[in-house]
Amino acid sequence: MSQDSLFSSGQELANLVVSSDLLHDSWATIYELLSHAYLNNPTNLAPIAFKVYYPYNTNGAIIAFVSSPTCTTVHHLQKEMVSSEDLKGSQLDFDFISTKLNPHFSVHKGAIALFASLLNQLSALKLQLDSFSPLIITGHSLGGSVASLFTLWLLDNISLKDNNKRPTCITFGSPFLGDRGLQQAISERPSWNSSFLHVASNQDPIPRFFISPTNGFSGSIPQSCVYKPFGTFLLCSDSDCSCFEEPESVLELMMAMNSISQQQDNGFLVFNYGPILECLKHRVICKGTSQLSDFGVSQLQAGIILQLEAIGIGGQQQTSNMSFLRSMEERVKASFVKKTNAFDPGKKLSKIKEDMAYLEWYKKATLNEGGCYICFKERGSGSRDVVKSREEIVKRHRILTKYWKRMVAEVEKLPQKEEAAFRTRWLYGGTNYRRMVEPLEIAEYYMKGNRDYVNFGRSEHYKLLEKWMNKDKIGGIANDRRKAVSLTEDSCFWAYVEEAIITSKGLREGSSEEKEKSRRNLVNFGEYVMSLIRSYSVSTEIFQPQSTFMKKWWQEYRQDILSSLYSCPLTFYMENEEYRSYA
Repeated sequence: MSQDSLFSSGQELANLVVSSDLLHDSWATIYELLSHAYLNNPTNLAPIAFKVYYPYNTNGAIIAFVSSPTCTTVHHLQKEMVSSEDLKGSQLDFDFISTKLNPHFSVHKGAIALFASLLNQLSALKLQLDSFSPLIITGHSLGGSVASLFTLWLLDNISLKDNNKRPTCITFGSPFLGDRGLQQAISERPSWNSSFLHVASNQDPIPRFFISPTNGFSGSIPQSCVYKPFGTFLLCSDSDCSCFEEPESVLELMMAMNSISQQQDNGFLVFNYGPILECLKHRVICKGTSQLSDFGVSQLQAGIILQLEAIGIGGQQQTSNMSFLRSMEERVKASFVKKTNAFDPGKKLSKIKEDMAYLEWYKKATLNEGGCYICFKERGSGSRDVVKSREEIVKRHRILTKYWKRMVAEVEKLPQKEEAAFRTRWLYGGTNYRRMVEPLEIAEYYMKGNRDYVNFGRSEHYKLLEKWMNKDKIGGIANDRRKAVSLTEDSCFWAYVEEAIITSKGLREGSSEEKEKSRRNLVNFGEYVMSLIRSYSVSTEIFQPQSTFMKKWWQEYRQDILSSLYSCPLTFYMENEEYRSYA
C-alpha cells in the first residue's frame, strides 16, 4: 500500500461503512432506547440505560447503552480520571488491560461510575453472550464510553483463535475514554484496537469535550490534553465523512473541528446522528483528486485536503494553510512506515520453515564429517559442497535469528495471559530454532577466542526461549526415552565442550592449584554429559570421530583425563567405548 492510498482510502472505508446497515442498525437501537428511556420519559432519573436487541434472523444481537441527557453536563463530563492502580482488587479491576510496556493507565471517572452502576446486570449478561454472532456493542455519548468498557471486558475472555466471537463496538458522539497508557495498551493488541469504531460529527460537541481549546491549525497538540483516542474514527459533517486510524492525526483533526465549530455549539443537547447517516448513505462519496492538480499539491496532499473537506474543516482557508497540511502529511507518512514495519509472524512463517529446512539439510550433510558444529566452526573442513554451503548457512542463520529476536521481543510486550497463548502456539518452532541455530552462534563466539559463552556471550532471546520451554514443558526430557534425540536438547552443549577443552589445557599445563581446579570442573562436566547420555538427550552427532567432542576434547586430552579422572563415570564410559551402542 502506498502512502497516497493509505490516506485516500479513508474516504473509501467511510463509504463502505456508511453504505452498510451496520451503522444504521446500531443508531436505530440507540435512538429507540433513548426515546423510550429518556426523551419520552422525562421523569426517569437513572443516569444510564441499556437493552439487548435482536434485529437479525441469525444469532446476532445488538447491546445498546445510552446515558441520561442530564448526564451530558459539565458536572458529569468532568475531566477527572481514575487510575488502574486505584481500581485494583475491586469489582472494577481492569488490570487485564495492562501490558508490560504500558502497565498503568487511567480512565474517565464518570464512565467508570456509570459502568459500576450496571455491574451486576452486565455480569449476568456476560455469561449469556457466547452464542451471539455477530455481537454489536453500541452506545451514545457517555453510553458510548460504557459500551467501550463493556467491550474491553468481553475481549479479555476471547482467545486469539476465537476471532469470530470478537464483538464490534460502535459509539456515536462519545468522549475520549482514557489517557495515553490506555491508548497504547489497546494499540498493542491489533485485534482489540480494530474492534472499535467511533462516529463523531463536527456539529456534536461531546466527542471533543476533553480536548483543550486551541488553534486547530497550529499543528501542535497541547500537553494538557491527557485524553487520547484509540480505534478507528468516522468523522463526518452534514454532507460527507472520512475514516481515520492514526491516533495523533485523530486528535489533531478533532482539535481543528473544535476550533472551527466552537461558535456552533448549542449546549449539550442530544445530537441526532440519524439524518446524517441517512444523507451519507444516499450520497456518492467517490471523488477524484484531479481537481486539485492545478493547485501545485501532491497526490498525497490532495487526498488529505479532500478528507479535511469531508469532515467540515477544509475549504480554501485550510488548503492555503500549508503548515497544517504538512503536519498531517508527516503523520500519514509516519503511519505508513509503522504499518509497513509491523511484525507479522504468520506472514513470514513459510520463509522461516524454508530456512530451517536448509539447516536440517546442512546438519545431515555434515554428519559423517564430524557434524555441523565443527564444519561450521572450521571454515576449511568438510567436503567442497559443505565448505561452499557455509556462506549460505551464515545468511540463513542471520535471517532466523533476526526473526526470532523480533518474535521474542513482541511476546515480551504482551500481557501475561496473551503471552502464554502466544508462547504455546509458537514455542515448538522457537525451541527447534534454538537447538539448531544457537550452536552455530557458539561456534562463531569461540572462533574469535572468547571465553564463557553462557555467562558473557549468550543472547537474551535464547535465554527467554529456554525459560519458556521449561515453564511450558515443551521439548522436555522424557523419562521413558530409549532413543537419542536428533537435536541435542541443551543448545549450550557445545559451549560446555569448548570450556572443557580450555579446562583440559589447564589440567595439562597449569600449576598444582590450577590442575586441581581444572579437575573439579571436568568432574562437573562429566556429570553433566552423563546426565544427557542417560536420558538420551544428546544427539549421536557428538560421538562422530571428527566432532569437536571426540577429536578436540577426548582424543586430544585422553591421557591427561585418564590420569586425573579415571574414576569419573564419563571417563569410564568413553574409555570402554560404550558410546558405540548409543543411538
